[in-house]
Amino acid sequence: MNKPTYEEMLEAGVHYGHLKRKWNPKMLPYIFMERKGIHIIDLNRTSECLDRAAYAMKQMAKSGKKILFVATKKQAKDIVANAARSAEMPYVTERWLGGMMTNFSTIRKSVKKMNNIEKMLNDPAISITKKERLTLSREKEKLERVLGGVANLNRLPSAVFMVDIHHEHIALAEAKRLGMKTFAMVDTNSDPNKVDFAIPSNDDASKSVKLITEYVVNAIKAGLEERRVAKLDSKED
Repeated sequence: MNKPTYEEMLEAGVHYGHLKRKWNPKMLPYIFMERKGIHIIDLNRTSECLDRAAYAMKQMAKSGKKILFVATKKQAKDIVANAARSAEMPYVTERWLGGMMTNFSTIRKSVKKMNNIEKMLNDPAISITKKERLTLSREKEKLERVLGGVANLNRLPSAVFMVDIHHEHIALAEAKRLGMKTFAMVDTNSDPNKVDFAIPSNDDASKSVKLITEYVVNAIKAGLEERRVAKLDSKED
C-alpha cells in the first residue's frame, strides 16, 4: 500500500483549490499560498490528513464495518464506483435519494422490489407478455442504476466517504444525523470542520479523485486482509 508521493500528488493536481473569492475561511490552515487568484492546498497537510483517514478506515474494515462511498459528480462517479466495488464496499454514484440512510427501511423495500423483478424476468415458469417484460426491464434498470451499489447492504454503514461535501451535502447531513463517521475530500470552497476526517484536496479533477480514493480503498483492503488472517488464526487455535 504505497502512499502517494508529493510528485504524484502534484502530477494529479491534488494541490489546486478554487478561486480565492470562492474560498471558505475555515480552510485557511490547509492553504499553502495563492497563485494567480487560485488557492494552492498545502500538500504536507494533505499527506497528514490522508494518513489519519486511511488508518481509521483500515481499522473499521478490520473490525468488519462497512463504509459507504458517495460521489455523484460526473468526473468522480466511475472512479469511486470501481474502487468501492474492488473492496466490496457499498457506493452511491448516481443520485442520492433523500432518506437513503435516515429512511433505510424504505430503501431496503426498493432493493427487494428490484430483486423480485429480476426473479420474475429470469423465471421461465412465470408467464409475462412482451410489453410487461419491457416495462419490468426498464423499471429494473432504473432501480439498479440508483440502488445497485447498495443492493447488498443489509444494515446501515458505520461510515461514509464523500468526494466534495459541498456537492454531497444531503448525504453528509444524513450521516451526521445518524452519528456516522465521516471521511471526505474537501476543497478550498468547503468547511472541513463538517467532517470527522477531512482530506484537503482538489475534488474536481478526476486524477486527484482517483489518487486519493484508491489509496483509502487500498487501506480498507489491507484491513480486510488482516481480518481474514486473524479469523484463520483463531480457527487454527
